[in-house]
Amino acid sequence: MPKLSIRDLDLTNKRVLIRVDFNVPLSKEGVITDDTRIRETIPTIEYALRRKACVILAAHLGRPKGKPVDTMSLRPIVTRLRTLLDHVMDPDENVAFAPDCVGPIALELSRNLEPGQTLLLENLRFHAGEEANDPAFAQQLAQLCDVYVDDAFGAAHRAHASTEGITHFVSQSAAGLLMEKELTYLGKAVTEPNRPFVAIIGGAKVSDKIDVIDSLLGKADAVLIGGAMAYTFLNAQGQTTGKSLTELDKIDVARAALDKAEANGVKFLLPVDHCLANKFGIDAKTQLFSGTEPFPAELMALDIGPETIKLFAVEIADAATIIWNGPMGVAELAPFAKGTNAIAKALAKNEDAITIVGGGDSVAALHNSGVADKITHISTGGGASLEFLEGKILPGVAALTDK
Repeated sequence: MPKLSIRDLDLTNKRVLIRVDFNVPLSKEGVITDDTRIRETIPTIEYALRRKACVILAAHLGRPKGKPVDTMSLRPIVTRLRTLLDHVMDPDENVAFAPDCVGPIALELSRNLEPGQTLLLENLRFHAGEEANDPAFAQQLAQLCDVYVDDAFGAAHRAHASTEGITHFVSQSAAGLLMEKELTYLGKAVTEPNRPFVAIIGGAKVSDKIDVIDSLLGKADAVLIGGAMAYTFLNAQGQTTGKSLTELDKIDVARAALDKAEANGVKFLLPVDHCLANKFGIDAKTQLFSGTEPFPAELMALDIGPETIKLFAVEIADAATIIWNGPMGVAELAPFAKGTNAIAKALAKNEDAITIVGGGDSVAALHNSGVADKITHISTGGGASLEFLEGKILPGVAALTDK
């Protein structure tokens, strides 16, 4: 990796500000309902603590729009952190909490930290200066630490004070272990993948993923398209698709992608059969439909069919590198989750391939299918991973110190 890693830093007796991604879902009662993002960054925190660093954690939660919002406080995360770190911290020490992320109290608490202790700062986005990347706010954050570590890949595509601005006011800025892992796996996939390289792209809108698809058409050996976006592509091929979600203003864009795939010799596979429904709902009446004839006008496609699953599974089985982002259908409704869950199992079955999965619905399918532990890398950054795959420079990565 061309950027400094936390492994390259001398952390002993240093105050280390680690930007983490603790943007986790909370219930109305303030209970964490999914702590995946917290657990994923524990190795980085543990690494620093074992090397006698004074650890300061900075994160955001939700969109408080630059002012304190009680329901978006990071305070509930303290208890979970204490549990996850109890094996590495002194039994008599707890994770401390700062009621603000900058200012005299935060500064005093950071100065009083002993090596091996941890301090969690309050929500960065309680200050407008965070998202505005205000230099004065970034400098206040930098005053809390000696060195900076970014482990929040999910926020790396944002040029905010805690991801980009702070790097101008500290001597060294390095990637945490999670950030390093994300960049290693995604970087290899887009620069020198083991081949065949298969990309599976799903989701609702061509407009959300067309830049990723366009980039992958210059890198992948096969691109498999599922989800509602497939019906814009089918319309571009001349098939009418009933009430299926279609972006009529993106037909030309879809047609251009099909032409580029052909010109580049990339297999571009679309669904060949579909689960159609009379409405969007768990109690909908469904039927399978195949062929290139027009869909029944009153029905909509909400999942891929069994023949498409088989078609896609063949490509997945032969692949050496696989990237998957986006569901094959309306995966949140059980009748239309079969395609997405089948793709998850197909990836897990290919134990020889490097498999990389990103996006909430795709990751949920891995867990629902019980195969998450068989995937090489599960990305924690939805938007960041998409922009990386598009070939964009991520500000939070570019700002780190070069080796």
